[in-house]
Amino acid sequence: MTSDGTAADAADRPTSAVDALLAKSDDRPRPTGSGKASRKGPSLWMMAPAMAFFAFFGLVPLVGTFILSFCDWNGLGSPTFSGLDNWTSVLQQSSMYHALWLTILMCLATFVVQFPLSLLLGVFMAGRQRYRAVLAVLYFLPLLFSATAIGIAFKNLLDPNFGLSSALHLDILQQDWLGSPTLAFWVVIAVVSWCFIPFHSLLYQAGARQIPQSLYEAAQLDGAGRVRCFFSITLPQLKYTIVTSTTLMIVGTLTAFDLIYVMTNGGPGDATRILPVDMYLQGFKSNDMGVASVIAVILIVLGLSFSLVLNRLSGSDRMESQMEGM
Repeated sequence: MTSDGTAADAADRPTSAVDALLAKSDDRPRPTGSGKASRKGPSLWMMAPAMAFFAFFGLVPLVGTFILSFCDWNGLGSPTFSGLDNWTSVLQQSSMYHALWLTILMCLATFVVQFPLSLLLGVFMAGRQRYRAVLAVLYFLPLLFSATAIGIAFKNLLDPNFGLSSALHLDILQQDWLGSPTLAFWVVIAVVSWCFIPFHSLLYQAGARQIPQSLYEAAQLDGAGRVRCFFSITLPQLKYTIVTSTTLMIVGTLTAFDLIYVMTNGGPGDATRILPVDMYLQGFKSNDMGVASVIAVILIVLGLSFSLVLNRLSGSDRMESQMEGM
């Protein structure tokens, strides 16, 4: 064999045991056209109940909301068609753009808080040690409480007159947490993140437990430590879980209402009046269902846009198993 051939073979040879396992997963057989044809027929009938349920409880209300956004209705009587008056009124209000900015900022801030904490907790709880099961139960407790109960609890705990500041006599707690426009917004972000970190940790825990142990064993043979294994194996293998979790974080923040309404009612002033709260206040406090429907349509478009852009950039629209061939 010539030196050129030897160099070519060396370039094609995996450089480590981890690379060998990952290369093996890339050699898995691809599905053929016959499999695609076999999925037609009975599978469509099996999807029919779920599609009917989604159409009745998802598409029909969505179409109804879109139609109602062109009507004038106070919640009583019959709606009357008003054309683009509701849209013109909403798009000309500076308060709507302020609520939109607060909503986007809250989406970004809750993601920055929830993503690293839930990822680390999920990977930590994916271990097999017995004590981790006890800690997992404690971490998941916020997921068991209702948002209304959590909102009432935190509202009382942060009260400057008889809350934690009065009980513990700590100067750092003696602030009007929900009365200051700046503090109230960040307190709401902290409480919302505290509520939903357990859910996303559960997703990452399930994803981390699906990673083949052979990858870590091969990495240890190559001399990789825990930090290197985390960034070189765990994170790449959790790619699609991260996409799913991020999408749910964004959608969850765009629909956050009950917790914020109970804690601040959108205040003080309009410091926490994000679009879902603004939609409720317009519809049920001002009795203007047409304007509330416009805000609802804007929320839907915003959520779909975020989800589609995220899935397109991440390539998750071409999802395939990362474990095949392992």
